[in-house]
Amino acid sequence: MKQHKSLIIAGLVLLILLILAYANHFDNGFHFDDSHTIQENVAIRKLSNIPEFFTNADMFSASTNHRGLRPLVTTSLAIDYWLAGGLHPFVFQLSTFLWHIGLCIMLFFMYRQLIGKVSTHRWVPFIALMGAGWFGLHTVAAETVNYIISRSDVQSTFFIVASFLMYVAYPQKRKYGLYILLAVIGVFAKETVPVLPILLFFYVLLFEKELSLYAVFRRSNIKKVLGSIWSLLPLAVAVAGTQLYTLSRMSQASASHGMSNPLGYSWLTQTYVWFHYFRSFFLPFDLSADTDLGVISNPLDWRIIVGVVFVIALIITIFKTSRQRATRPIAFGLIWFAASLLPTSLVPFAEVMNDHRMYFAFAGLSLSVVTALGLLIIKRESFFTMKQHYRYLIAGAFLIIAANAFGVYKRNQVWDTEETLWKDVTEKSPDNGRGWMNYGLTQMSKGDYKQAVKIFTKARDLNPGYSTVYINLGIAYGGLKEHSKAIGNFSMALRLAPGDDAGYSYFARYFLEQNRFEDAKNMAEKALAINNRSYMAYEVLMGALQGLNSWDTLKQTASAALQLNPGDPKALQYLQAAQQRKALAPLAKDVANAVSVLNYINISLEQYNNGKYEDCINTCKQVLALDPNNADAYNNICAAYNMLKEWDKAREACQKALQLDPQHPNAPANLRWAIEQKL
Repeated sequence: MKQHKSLIIAGLVLLILLILAYANHFDNGFHFDDSHTIQENVAIRKLSNIPEFFTNADMFSASTNHRGLRPLVTTSLAIDYWLAGGLHPFVFQLSTFLWHIGLCIMLFFMYRQLIGKVSTHRWVPFIALMGAGWFGLHTVAAETVNYIISRSDVQSTFFIVASFLMYVAYPQKRKYGLYILLAVIGVFAKETVPVLPILLFFYVLLFEKELSLYAVFRRSNIKKVLGSIWSLLPLAVAVAGTQLYTLSRMSQASASHGMSNPLGYSWLTQTYVWFHYFRSFFLPFDLSADTDLGVISNPLDWRIIVGVVFVIALIITIFKTSRQRATRPIAFGLIWFAASLLPTSLVPFAEVMNDHRMYFAFAGLSLSVVTALGLLIIKRESFFTMKQHYRYLIAGAFLIIAANAFGVYKRNQVWDTEETLWKDVTEKSPDNGRGWMNYGLTQMSKGDYKQAVKIFTKARDLNPGYSTVYINLGIAYGGLKEHSKAIGNFSMALRLAPGDDAGYSYFARYFLEQNRFEDAKNMAEKALAINNRSYMAYEVLMGALQGLNSWDTLKQTASAALQLNPGDPKALQYLQAAQQRKALAPLAKDVANAVSVLNYINISLEQYNNGKYEDCINTCKQVLALDPNNADAYNNICAAYNMLKEWDKAREACQKALQLDPQHPNAPANLRWAIEQKL
């Protein structure tokens, strides 16, 4: 009874530490691929789309280059959007965090089951709890938990562990196939679940058939091996069939991993990557959201030598620890570590290494490490129980957990904003052109176009074939009013990636800002021909059609945009303009101010969506310095003050917006909210 109480107290302490470690992450914004899978993905803004998420790969992302079928992820994002009432990161971050906590709880039970099969020692539950706590508070886990779209790793690992635990803990209920159902659900999160039959195969051999890996190759054990395979055949067929379905739907989209030289990728570079991941479990000091490691083609490179030696040592250790019953959890955890890395090692990806890939792998490695430490401690039980030396154990465990928790807290600070994240990437991965480009975007968002051009140029020099960097150079040069350079860079982006709608969309927006409506219309139509779900292209096209007074076409386009994103205020405004056959908001005459005002308004909206309401207000004040009669700026100030519950200031701003534009689509509702709340 006393031991049970101590276990509960220890578990609650770990839960409190977990919450405290991640307390500064809930307001962290959207990053990187979150832009096209969440922020620009209008599909997640309607819960009624959920059934289609399971059949239509186009609804996973607004980008044609990143589409796939991960309906569990997209469904959870749609629910978050609905609960948050918009793109408020807190709810999205909280959702991922809750999945993470649920996984940690299951890992405790899984570790206790596995270690308990080889030891009945009274300390086994505490060893299992240490393993789950170490995983949950590991500094590396912050790279996955903070990156919202990477909840795919959290969810797929969650269902893999749930299925595995169901199989292990309730062998008498296997005939009902619930563990198979859990695995199938996991396939809808990420393409890592096919690893599960491999894990269960080795579990059956090591723990149920009680065979060492040496014994697997004996002729006398062939029937046991084949029997193990046969028992897992229903799971393998169900997982494979579901995975083939998702891949077949993905083939209809234009997603691409984009990496050549598979031999160099898989058999050379990945050996070093495995070593890096293993080392990071113990020394997680050089984490980067976007590493700059490329394919290592020289087999004599020291990193390849280290990697090959590590993989050989890993295999030897797995075989040796599988011999004795007591050390088989160590062997199994190492098998888990290796098997979990196979999908990203055998199939070439554009990035040879990503720190969030360690999340699934560490679920197994944590088991190996705590089992090894636990066996050493149990052997010296007499020392630790003598004169209450167990305090050393508690202190040591707390030191490990606290150090990782502090690391989590610091990594959360890095993931706070786009600027803090990409500045860290440029420092940790200085040869990463994409990292420099994203850091340049943070400078451009502040209106510092000169600095942005300098950074984008560095990114271009590091990665001259990267079309996106030319798009951003075009935007930045446009902000500097160097229009020939802007057009040149946009044109280069189109030459490098003629099948990517983003280049056409941003070029169209540039032309719209210059009041070149016909050019904007042509570019936007080309973007929509490639990607008919590009809401940005729709917005530009509607603006261009209004500028050309093409009211009938504008009406059709606005109606199509509303089908894609029902209730969108901009589309409704354009539809009203088409019906009245006149522009509802005059276009700014000063081109330079038009560029700055449009950028600042977009920035303020992003800040509002990210819950940074004071920043939104300050940005809108910069708009008013350029355009004192900008109704959108006053409306955004009103909305931000509403969220801050400063009702008088909100009412004043909305009244000003309506004085400037009595037909403003959003100001009346914001004003009504401010008045009602004040009452």
